Amino acid sequence: MMWVIHAVDTLRDVNLASLDLNLLVTLDALLDQRSVSRAAEQVGLSQPAVSAQLARLRRHFGDDLLARFGNQYRLTPLAVQLRGRVRTAVSGVERVFAAEPDFDPAVSEREFSLVMSDYGVAVLGANLAAALAREAPHARLRFIANTPSAVDNAAQTLTGIDLLVMPHGFVDGLPHTDLYRDDWVCLVSADNTDVGAGLTVDQLHTMPWVVSYHGPTASTPAARQMRMLGIEPHVQVVTENFLTVPGLIASTGRVALMQRRLVDRVPPGLVRALPCPFEVSPLVEAAWTSTPSPAAPATTSSSARPTTAARTALTAVTASTPARGPRPTPISTPPVRTRARRRQRAQARVPETPPNCATRPAAPCPSP
Repeated sequence: MMWVIHAVDTLRDVNLASLDLNLLVTLDALLDQRSVSRAAEQVGLSQPAVSAQLARLRRHFGDDLLARFGNQYRLTPLAVQLRGRVRTAVSGVERVFAAEPDFDPAVSEREFSLVMSDYGVAVLGANLAAALAREAPHARLRFIANTPSAVDNAAQTLTGIDLLVMPHGFVDGLPHTDLYRDDWVCLVSADNTDVGAGLTVDQLHTMPWVVSYHGPTASTPAARQMRMLGIEPHVQVVTENFLTVPGLIASTGRVALMQRRLVDRVPPGLVRALPCPFEVSPLVEAAWTSTPSPAAPATTSSSARPTTAARTALTAVTASTPARGPRPTPISTPPVRTRARRRQRAQARVPETPPNCATRPAAPCPSP
């Protein structure tokens, strides 16, 4: 039991005024490079200077941080624990000192960083990159892969990035702007003869599944709703990339849940998209941030203006993005009666729809 207690993360009171915050930059380089010489090269200091700073860091933490194993250094358990925090802290400090009194996108050379899944990049990435090139030609756009850790620690993640783009249902208590809605469908192989024009709940119980972000706190909203209805999938494959799902379904007997906008980008002939045989709410994608809403510009600090601009640009891009991608050959077309019933349900369930989000057919997942 004692090793469990010692493994628990502990914090102590520190006086920042008594600390040399330059050590934070050196610590970040040491944890990244795991080498004094390479860390010295990264921060632009001599090797003896970095060695002296490492000694000070070791005295402060009471830990070696870098432990020698043969001819190389490895991170101690405390160093592994610190690595993510240090990177976030350094990014936050950089953002503080990169603040400008006035933000002019036409001359800004700033990098805008967005944490989002490959699904979000597939839907919004090209248009957002084009908008940035047009409005801020000297700026740079960085898409950072979404991870369960980034979501579980959203407030901390946002200290080092501009926006966290993900659906509702994972983050609470942070400012956000809704971007668009999407529908969930079930995906099966185009040559799966065991599945007819539709799926049944019994088939969902017995068929092998491909799932995305499978874990205690990592799942999709649709998968959570499915489990709440008592449908426990037999998980055969887990992937953390939505774009890989169709390839893992094609020519197999597997089934998966997938966003309609992403299905519309799949080459025809590989998979079929079928209505879910259970009631599932639409996905509402949003941009989450730690800065105030653009509706209150008087209270927005200068350091927050680029992030606010990024959120505004993302909203504008979403408004100009078609509700569905190009779809020369339909993957699967539900019956007209089902489509009409879906439209009625969606209108009754979602009375308020953001602009430009009501131009596509409603959710393809009616009740059985």
